[in-house]
Parts: sequence; structure tokens; C-alpha cells
Amino acid sequence: MATLSDVAAAARVSKATASRALSRPELVAPDTVARVRAAAEELEFVANRAARHLARGRTGILGLLVPTFSNAFFAPIIGGAQVRAEEEDLQLSVAVHPLEDPAELTRFDRLAIGVDGFLVVAPRGPDPLLLAAAARKPVVLVDREVDGLASVVADTAAAFAELLRGLAEAGHRRILYIGGPDRSWQNLQRTGSLHTAATAVGVHLEVLGPCPATFDAGAGLVDRVAASDADAVLPYASDLGLGLMLGLIGRGLARVDGGSPADATGRLISVVGVPGTPRVDVDGERLGAAAIDQLVATLAGDGEPVRSRLHVPISWAGRTAPTAR
Repeated sequence: MATLSDVAAAARVSKATASRALSRPELVAPDTVARVRAAAEELEFVANRAARHLARGRTGILGLLVPTFSNAFFAPIIGGAQVRAEEEDLQLSVAVHPLEDPAELTRFDRLAIGVDGFLVVAPRGPDPLLLAAAARKPVVLVDREVDGLASVVADTAAAFAELLRGLAEAGHRRILYIGGPDRSWQNLQRTGSLHTAATAVGVHLEVLGPCPATFDAGAGLVDRVAASDADAVLPYASDLGLGLMLGLIGRGLARVDGGSPADATGRLISVVGVPGTPRVDVDGERLGAAAIDQLVATLAGDGEPVRSRLHVPISWAGRTAPTAR
């Protein structure tokens, strides 16, 4: 049976263009639509997505599981995965499922009935639980690594270490890391990387957490941060940092413009990772698209499970790390 890739090659267009020409012809130039339709007819391409996938013993649907919708970090991952899935002539179904307890495998089994495989984003459960899930349906992990499973990870641990080194070069010596959600694999990776970097450059690192990656959680930490001796803060997520930053501004301990502090002690705490400051720049759309590529390869039986780590650049906001005061 001819595939969309076959049609695209015959019509000399991309798969995305061939898909649009068949499903949304009003978005494509008329001559291109005619060429794609002619190729589809010649190859006896079945244009109905459901019929085409059922003929191959597939549903044509992929599942994407996230632990929560409250973390804005997951939105671009979903968006990137959806775009790439459509380019592969696949449908994406999204559900909240943290996969943190063995009892949750029952719900996973119910979801697995209607899909060909899963992207599992930032699961919180132990390795054996994830291996058990992957034994039911093909799985690609996103922002989590487990031996024997395919995965795509944004290497934020290395990026956070680079941020810490930048803070040290700017004169900061007492750095506070506000950790992310409980049982977060990425949080453990970042914490370990930061401890190693802090030891190497000779700065004191304090870790606070775990904490939900939300604005409200950051706002709730103002008293604890103010009571610390930190001169710089690295939050796990930008929403966490924004909540903290607003509270510190109210105390005169931080300024959006980097100006002199308003409190009598002259202390100013630099919160890194919020707009206008150095921060890691995770391309969530690229992460989601790469995970779909991995899952498509897994479903096609292309070799052993692959671990991919994507480089995460740092946006220095037009300058080096904020200067210690």
C-alpha cells in the first residue's frame, strides 16, 4: 500500500505539503494540489487516514502523556509533537498521567487500547514502572532516561552548570538553587550538576525544595529566600522564578532594572531565569518533534532504543551574568 511519503516523492513535494494538498487544498497552490492528487491516484493511495492505518494494523494515533497541565514548559513540547505527527500523517492524543505509582498502570492500559505508542513526558515513577509500561506499548520518554528505553532529553543539567559558572565569574559566592517537583528526574540531574560546578569554581551552593514549578510556589518562598544569605537564585523554572521575583521586589531585595536595592541593608538578590536575565533556552517544540521522530522509528522497528540529548543554549540577555552587589 502506498504511503504519504510515496505520494510526496512522486509529486516532488514535502510530506507536509502533500498532506495539506489532500486534506486542506485551499491552503496549497492549485497546480501543486493537482500534481499531488495525480500522484495519489496513480499510486492508488488511500486518502482516508483511518482506513489507511487500519489496513496496516495500526490506529494512526499516538498518545502523549504529561504529569500536569499546570507547568507551562509542557505546552511547546505538545505543540512541536503535534506538528511533526501531522507531517507523519498521524494524530496526537494528549492526557495527564504522571505515571508515578504502579496502580496507575490500569489507566495506562485503558489509554493504550486506542494508540500505537506513547510519548511519556517527565514521568515521576521509578524505572521498573516505566519499563512495565513500555512492555505494553512502544514508549519514548521525554526529559527522562531509563536503561533500555528510547528517550529525548533537553540537557538542562549542563546549561544550569554553565549559568552557575557565569554567576561565579560575575562575583556571586552564595547561590541558592530552588529545586523542581518531587521525584522529578530533571531536578535530580540539575542538582547533581550544580553541586559539581559549585565545587569546581569554589562557591557555596544551597538547595531549597522540592517545589512545584509554579508562580504561586515561588511567591510562597519569599520569606525563606530573604532569610538566606544567598546573593543569587537559580529557580528550576521561570514561573517559579517570576513568583519569587515579584515578592522580592516588594521587599526591596530585587529590582527589575538592576538598580540599587530599596532596603536599608543594601542587599540585592539576583534571580536568574526570568525575563531580562540570563536563562536556559529550551526549545520545547524541537524536543517534541524529536520525540515523535524517535517514536516513529521505534514503531518501524528501526534498530535499538536510542537516547538523545539535545543541547540547551543560554540566553544571556545581551550581557554576561548579573553582577553581585
